[in-house]
Amino acid sequence: MSAVQSRLAIRLFATFVWFTVLAGQFWRNLGGWWGFGAIAVIVVIGSVIGLGTQRHNARRRATANAATAQAAVDDDTPTDRDIARGHTYRAALAPLPNWRKFPKTITAFLLLATLSIAWSYYPGASALGVILQLITTLAALFLAVTLTWPELLRTLAGALRWVLALSLVFELFVAVVVQHEVLPFFVDYGTADVPGAFYWSRGLLLNGGPIEGIVANRNLLGFTALIAIIVFTVQLRAHIVRRNAGLVWLALAVGMLLLTRSATVTVSLVAVVAALLFALWARRLHDEHRRPLYVVATASVLAIAAALALFSAQLFGLLGRSNDLTGRFDIWASVTGLALERPLFGWGWVSYWVPWVEPFNDLAVRKGVTYLQAHNAWLDVWLQLGIIGVVLFAALVFSTLWRAWFLAVDRPRLGIEDTEPFAVSALLPLLLLAALIAQSVAESRLLIESGWVTLIVLAVVTKRQQHAPRPMP
Repeated sequence: MSAVQSRLAIRLFATFVWFTVLAGQFWRNLGGWWGFGAIAVIVVIGSVIGLGTQRHNARRRATANAATAQAAVDDDTPTDRDIARGHTYRAALAPLPNWRKFPKTITAFLLLATLSIAWSYYPGASALGVILQLITTLAALFLAVTLTWPELLRTLAGALRWVLALSLVFELFVAVVVQHEVLPFFVDYGTADVPGAFYWSRGLLLNGGPIEGIVANRNLLGFTALIAIIVFTVQLRAHIVRRNAGLVWLALAVGMLLLTRSATVTVSLVAVVAALLFALWARRLHDEHRRPLYVVATASVLAIAAALALFSAQLFGLLGRSNDLTGRFDIWASVTGLALERPLFGWGWVSYWVPWVEPFNDLAVRKGVTYLQAHNAWLDVWLQLGIIGVVLFAALVFSTLWRAWFLAVDRPRLGIEDTEPFAVSALLPLLLLAALIAQSVAESRLLIESGWVTLIVLAVVTKRQQHAPRPMP
């Protein structure tokens, strides 16, 4: 296979991986858990092959570089022999990937999750949860290691287009042809009264929504649309897509966001806009003159927190939600009470809750639906890995945010002079993280599938960029 064909295959598979983690519920509703398991096996095998190919290619390039350096020594060219020999040694023996550029917080968090099997209240479920977490991390590492930054942006955008386009087609088909609610395939509910949350789509597109799309959840579809708005806007501003096509896809993403009527996504949108405004402000200031910006940003966060504490009922009403944020307060209370029983190391990692073991079988039940998450990523980590887990998770999230912030607001340095132009795409990690962190307050998606994959990819990419700063396209 030629190099061009190899890169094309990697990009196509990467788009498939992005689509799978963004729309995992699509595969589950379509083919059941066995069908989804087959898709997961494909992702694992493809990721291993992709990482192996990348390692082989890197070693081949290192060998070529070493041979060039050795030739310089043998030919007695005007190259410092010690430097050339040092380059030869490092090129031949440097580990791949370079672990100096790998976030240690990822390793620490995954190690704690794995060790938690030893003290878990449900060791079997914990073992399964750890395996799934490692598989998801493997997919993320495939994306982060094998793709260049332009390829990451391109493949993510491609997967988002597929999710949005298929969601629109699916909702149109249900509303126009089926004309009633649709349940997931391969699930037999019998004659029982099915809760509204179980439906794949309720066919409300022509009524103005809310719609669920192929992901079967309006909050998840709305958040996917928000991510699409961020990515498509960056592509347009960076002039890496055709303007008319880019505007059409951006309009579709905005329309899907509005049709989901998701209050949690609205909050995430506000966080993204705030992060963008502060980043653009910071770009106009020298790094020694940003103290007023940080003061305003801190005050804004404190003001928002105070407003939520004092006027939550009114704010939730404006967003079309009940005073308890659609039952989340009850879920948070139940999770907090359980976490306090094992506050330091938690009950054991399980990732997405499994409904067949205690205490998850009846921990959060509302209107006939057994919820399988704490609807808050931080509470979920506290429940499962205790305070130690929260500290490590916070270190992972906020160290990535720290790097993303300076990547977004500092000019890239390729020399002594600080004159390189800002890159539009350098804002992308910061905006994606702002959306993920805001979502983590009301959802636990940051710990699974697309949330976890995006977090790991951004952690690795920003760490790599920190060690080798250069202009992003």
